[in-house]
Amino acid sequence: MEMTVNKEMVAVAEKLTPELIQGAAEPKGSIEVIADENAIQGWRVEPKRDPQEWKEGAYGKGDSFVLDFGDHLVGYLSFSVRPVGSPPDAPLKLKLVFGEMPCEIGEPFESYDGWLSSSWLQEETMFVDILPAEIKLPRRYCFRYLKVEVLDTSGKYKAAFDQFVCTTVTSGDVSKVESLPESLPEDLKLMDRIAVKTLQDCMQTVFEDGPKRDRRLWIGDLRLQAQANYYSFRNDELIKRCLYLFGGMRLEDGAVGACIFEKPHPHVDDVRFFDYSLFFVACLYDYYEAAEDRETLEKLWPVAMKQLEIGIDKLDEHGIVKLGVSNGSFIDWQSELNKETPSQGVLIYCLKRGMALAATLGLEKERAYIADQINRTTKAALDHLWENDLGVFISGADKQVSWASQVWMALAEVLPQEENAALMDRLFTQPPAIGMTTPYMFHHLIEALFLVGHRDKAIEQMRAYWGEMVQDGADTFWELYNTEDKKLSPYGSNLINSYCHAWSCTPTYFIRKYMI
Repeated sequence: MEMTVNKEMVAVAEKLTPELIQGAAEPKGSIEVIADENAIQGWRVEPKRDPQEWKEGAYGKGDSFVLDFGDHLVGYLSFSVRPVGSPPDAPLKLKLVFGEMPCEIGEPFESYDGWLSSSWLQEETMFVDILPAEIKLPRRYCFRYLKVEVLDTSGKYKAAFDQFVCTTVTSGDVSKVESLPESLPEDLKLMDRIAVKTLQDCMQTVFEDGPKRDRRLWIGDLRLQAQANYYSFRNDELIKRCLYLFGGMRLEDGAVGACIFEKPHPHVDDVRFFDYSLFFVACLYDYYEAAEDRETLEKLWPVAMKQLEIGIDKLDEHGIVKLGVSNGSFIDWQSELNKETPSQGVLIYCLKRGMALAATLGLEKERAYIADQINRTTKAALDHLWENDLGVFISGADKQVSWASQVWMALAEVLPQEENAALMDRLFTQPPAIGMTTPYMFHHLIEALFLVGHRDKAIEQMRAYWGEMVQDGADTFWELYNTEDKKLSPYGSNLINSYCHAWSCTPTYFIRKYMI
């Protein structure tokens, strides 16, 4: 894979690498994970009568216990173990299983049959040759629950455990997050707290999409994390670092890649999405609005302009986005979703933000060019994608009607304000068959509802979606949540879903921007 590298930009990004804030967390007690078809994903947690009984036991071959740390953690586990009985005459063989959710503890990883690599499943098998021992695992884990299995000792001794500690890491300083007003309803306060925790655990040396999986900087996630950050942690330097990483390492044609790897050295992945490349423009626009950092705007503007030009190149003779194998969009996790009309909306949305940036920089030629393209793509959408009899936007040769098409056209403000509001009303009175599957897409629905002035409907939908996630026991908000199918996974198994995911953190943005 070829990529273009701007070493100066990458150097700026590397200088902005934050020092991580450390904390310490110990288990609250031991639990049982019990199969229950009425519980979320078929598993419930039951506290042991004596929550500290794990400290009192001695464990031989085949024994195990499960610890609950009481909240979602990202960090490094250390523990102490000692022999009980005769002097150890064989190594201790241990297996540790880490779970964000009870299903990861209850279901054996050997049953996993998804299409993502099983190496993302969080477990360690280790041999301890000398006892007693103090052990610190070198790998970072993301969990609330920890299952400790003694795979083998010998007939002469058993193992006892005195302490487990997770050294947590984040670049999100929670002391910077302002308290909410007392008048805010309690359910929204709780939703905000969980959203802030979600964002905090994804804030590492970049804004990760998920601290369990994929541990990468994805621009679609970054855009929503940044919006939440501006109203909570205000770690604008971390956003600046991420923008310079994306700007400094691009694909061969100058497109911003969908994601960035930090290690062993910063490099862009070969995944590209039409909509994600354009979101560099929206990210830069939001960053400048929040930080008023003109130097960064001036340095990164050429990258932003290039994304608009690449997007415009994908228009057909009518001014409609045409997607191919090499320039598909993400939009949402749905194989049946036709993404051309939502992508048209994303292009118009980002063109409008690009025009504002060009005006800020006094670039009249670029501003005028972008204005012409906004007119062209908006007219094309109304002429070719708007189905007047139905009052909806259609997508593709099959004239598909989806939630995503209506939401993105609403966000792009293709229609006048009153008609835009009426379009959002029709989503609920005449709901399209092609729905939404991720908090990422639900974010855009709720943003569109606020945009058209439907504040009460937006809050109702937040409660119906994220609120139900809270009722289902979320400590942090999840990558995927379908209220009709709570085991749904785009990867073939809910064991590998991410249960602390960046794009799900935005209730704090909505609450702090629109409700206080």
